[in-house]
Amino acid sequence: MKLCRFQPLLFSVEKLGGRGSEERPEPRYGVIAGETLREISGDIFGSWQATDRAWPLAEVKLLPPVMPSKIVCLGRNFREHAAELGHDVPKEPLIFLKPPSAIIGPEEPIVLPPISQRVDYEGELAVAIGRLCSQLAPDDDVRTYILGYTCLNDVTARDLQKADVQFTRAKGFDTFCPLGPVIETDLDLTAVIIQTYVNGQRRQSARGTEMIFPVDAIIRWVSRVMTLVPGDVLATGTPAGVGQLHGGDMVEVVVGGVGTLRNPVIAGL
Repeated sequence: MKLCRFQPLLFSVEKLGGRGSEERPEPRYGVIAGETLREISGDIFGSWQATDRAWPLAEVKLLPPVMPSKIVCLGRNFREHAAELGHDVPKEPLIFLKPPSAIIGPEEPIVLPPISQRVDYEGELAVAIGRLCSQLAPDDDVRTYILGYTCLNDVTARDLQKADVQFTRAKGFDTFCPLGPVIETDLDLTAVIIQTYVNGQRRQSARGTEMIFPVDAIIRWVSRVMTLVPGDVLATGTPAGVGQLHGGDMVEVVVGGVGTLRNPVIAGL
């Protein structure tokens, strides 16, 4: 099942004096089946049901599917990616945070900051947390804490990362966390493939089974460091093949079973 957060496209509303204008309604949650989206009533993190209000997908704007309190990312979770950056494989999960202010949705532009001369894409599978998650025990069923899965682009100013010797500035710029397009609630992690395309050319491809630390291990480990709340996002690491983005590029992160997260790239002023 594919859950989303969306806005219907601009529509006419009546104003005082009988004059019409265009307004964009508040974000809503929906469930997608084929090319149709049905609005949801209730709480996607609790009890909800699909309503009779429906739109063709062509008549809505998909937004980031969740708005997390934090985005917890995993570094060097694919052996070949660690090798291409000249790093050893970590002995335990290497985590860092991206600020929620970095989030953008599908089709929104990634803005290259003038301060950086090397901004890279990093396509990833991301996990959305569905309920309060803290201090998980080895025998706790991690699946009950997962709302679903989505695509994430961990955009990184690589030159600033090397200069700072830590990740916050390099990964924290506005627009550096494209997220979406949907939350897939039922995904076979043993079969999932993560790919990234730039201008239609495939640059990254790996199976989820190639992760050093699988999803359940990541969630358990992070839960023993910090409390995860509904809507929080965990990015599970990027495969080998990272590379530079330029103004005018179109970058797509494709997660099998989830969909395609597509974002143009523009140069900042």
